[in-house]
Amino acid sequence: MFISALELFKIGIGPSSSHTMGPMLAAHTFIQSLKQHLPPQSEKLQIRCTLKGSLSATGKGHATDRAVALGLHGYLPNDVADHDLDVLTQRIWSSHFITIHGEQRVAFCADSNIIFDTGKPLPEHPNGMIFELLDDAGNIIISETYFSIGGGFINSASEIKQLVAPLKMQNNNTVPYAFDTAEVMLAMAKKSKLSIAAMKQTNETQTLDTQKLYAGLDKTWQAMTQCIQRGLDTEGTLPGGLNIARRAKQLQQKLLAQNNTNMNDWLCAYAMAVNEENAAGHMVVTAPTNGAAGVIPAVLYYWMQYEGGTTQDVRDFLLTASAIGGIIKHNSSISGAEVGCQGEVGSAAAMAAAGLCAVRGGTPKQVEHASEMALEHHLGMTCDPVGGLVQVPCIERNGFGAIKAYTAASLAMHGTGEHFMSLDNCIAAMKQTGEEMSVKFKETSLGGLAVTITEC
Repeated sequence: MFISALELFKIGIGPSSSHTMGPMLAAHTFIQSLKQHLPPQSEKLQIRCTLKGSLSATGKGHATDRAVALGLHGYLPNDVADHDLDVLTQRIWSSHFITIHGEQRVAFCADSNIIFDTGKPLPEHPNGMIFELLDDAGNIIISETYFSIGGGFINSASEIKQLVAPLKMQNNNTVPYAFDTAEVMLAMAKKSKLSIAAMKQTNETQTLDTQKLYAGLDKTWQAMTQCIQRGLDTEGTLPGGLNIARRAKQLQQKLLAQNNTNMNDWLCAYAMAVNEENAAGHMVVTAPTNGAAGVIPAVLYYWMQYEGGTTQDVRDFLLTASAIGGIIKHNSSISGAEVGCQGEVGSAAAMAAAGLCAVRGGTPKQVEHASEMALEHHLGMTCDPVGGLVQVPCIERNGFGAIKAYTAASLAMHGTGEHFMSLDNCIAAMKQTGEEMSVKFKETSLGGLAVTITEC
């Protein structure tokens, strides 16, 4: 299944790709579908959204209700990245209807028409949501179910059912290098004598020209850089009620005052800057998710600041990282609600390690090894956000993920690329671990740090 780098890296808003960006896209998709099937104005109609599973468990802390309301009012994550969301949300919250076709009104009150159903989740995926158009008597006229599957991607009920059978690459004939596993990727690299980035670029340019691809990648990097710089420039307390203070700015100031060039310290400063912005609900890039959005920017920013990176390095880094991210998403999951944080920060670290190894001149085998090591040492990591927020342990966890990614790339460069455990086997282990992990540790705030904090 071909996933474009520009799909995997999406500019949007925090605090969550699965609980904020995905629901916003689903709501927007539903409202667009209504434009084709809306009954005449003579009927009094209303819209209801029911959030299921992890969306109901941690949706309040992840602003899922706000995202749904924005989506139903026609907004997409990229549209609101530079808006004052507090002002926009307040305006939407005070409205009790949605206008369709510029004139027809459908009743919708965010406070009463968004239902957090804490009962049994839908069987297909833990991030389910049901959108319904009701008549005045409460009868369902139209009902659509969507699933937010991580990274801001959504599936309809019909689409997700197609994923029950073993997945195979789709449209194999449309891209020259249709790899769906790391093993196939390495075989193609060996045969073609191309880098992973070059193969990925060749695939991408089957649907858009090179200039547009580069423009998209450059825009992605500009957004990542802007996110880091905003985080490093901002002080204060993060929203949500935990009274967590921002630390990235103070950390940077301390490092500069000490003339400190310690790699680990700077990686943490950059990663935390991004995830503090994410926790504040500001602009962020899915990489591959919002909860893990700081890892890749931190590693790449350090490379550019301290190791002489170039614009082409940025493009090759992101192309390589997206190739690895696509394999992980295809064969396992990048959703914390599905496999825990190993699927979020673990996947991000694997992608960052691959990108860094590539721009350092690593061979495809070394790149695969770097990615495997970074993912391997995140296996079993739970997603247990305190208070249903993306602050503890998520912000610091991105810093540690960046450090692991950098270490994995360095170790891979010291080797030949030959190693015992393959990336494919590691991805399979992550999937199995996620399937057997208790639901308490998969973005429900029912276990781990999320409950032990209340016992202290």
